[in-house]
Formats: sequence, C-alpha cells, structure tokens
Amino acid sequence: MKTLALEGSKRTEIGKKAAKALRVNEQIPCVLYNAKENIHFATTQAAVRSLVYTPNVYIVELNIDGEKTLAIKQDIQFHPVTDEILHIDFLPVTEKKPVVIDIPVKVKGLAEGVQQGGKLLLEMRYLKVRGLYTDLPDTLDVDVTSLTLGKTIQVKDLSFENIEILNSPNAVVTSVKLTRAARAAAGEVEGVAEEAAAAE
Repeated sequence: MKTLALEGSKRTEIGKKAAKALRVNEQIPCVLYNAKENIHFATTQAAVRSLVYTPNVYIVELNIDGEKTLAIKQDIQFHPVTDEILHIDFLPVTEKKPVVIDIPVKVKGLAEGVQQGGKLLLEMRYLKVRGLYTDLPDTLDVDVTSLTLGKTIQVKDLSFENIEILNSPNAVVTSVKLTRAARAAAGEVEGVAEEAAAAE
C-alpha cells in the first residue's frame, strides 16, 4: 500500500474554542488515538489535500514534532454546508495488529455482457477489509471478463490473499445491466430463430 508523509505539531490546548482558532488559521485539529495516550495535534489544510481529496488509500507517515508514527485515517469530519475539513482521527498501525480499512474496487477486463450490449455498473466503489497493513493492496481488483448480461458479482464471490472482506456476503459489487439496445438485439435474435423454425 502507498504511503503519504504528513507533518503536524502537538496542541497544547484542546476544546471547541481552541479548535475554532486553529481553523481560522487554516489548520485542522487532529487526534492520533493510542492505547497509552491520545495525541492531539494540528496540521494544515494544504498538507492533507493529497490524503483527503483522492480515491486512493494511504498508510500515513505521521511526523508530530519529530515523533514518527505509521497510521491510517480512521475518520474525517466535514462542515455540513461548506465541506470544510473540521477534524481528522488517526489510528496507529503495526506489523502485528490487523487494521480495518476501506479499499477502492477496480474492475479488470471487458465483461462478456458489455460486448453483448449491456452496461457495466460498479455498485460498490470501496470494500471494508481487515488485514495487516503490510498485506493491504492499493486496490481490490475484480475480474469481470466472464460477467454476462443481467448477472452480478457479490462479495461472497470474491477472495483476496491474507485479507478478510467485512461487507455483507450478498452485497452486489458489480453487475451488467440489460440495456434497451441489448433487449432489442435479443428480441431480433429470437424473432429470426422463430422465423427459421416456422420455415422448417
């Protein structure tokens, strides 16, 4: 999995008033949740753009006043009106403890149903998985080559090495929808077949 470096500085004051003051200066209040002691820190709006405004998922190399920690983004809060980033939570990761994270789905191949005139739909853009961060891929690749018209690929149809998918087994990940053009083509084929049978 890709990594992204992010620098921050510890906060000496916490609370709504302190957080508001940070945001006025285009900084974002953050928390690194730790079993021993939570670390409250701040970083800049500019520093987190590559982490937030992207479909990619990263392991974050946090550098807080010289103290380095590998972490993942656990949660992010946006302003309901302006979409301004209000707060970010991080969780530390180690090589021995599994993490739960959303990883983007990427379809591979040209579906058979698309060649027949159908439309490929990606129903789930991310899947929630559990695994060691060293085993996590950048994307979850789903081969749709054999997917025919009207058929689906569900979570239970997928498996990836060393990671567990946590979504509902029956959830549809991708499907090929039968379009009007495909229905019309299928109707024409049936009509030709019926005419041929009648002629015989």
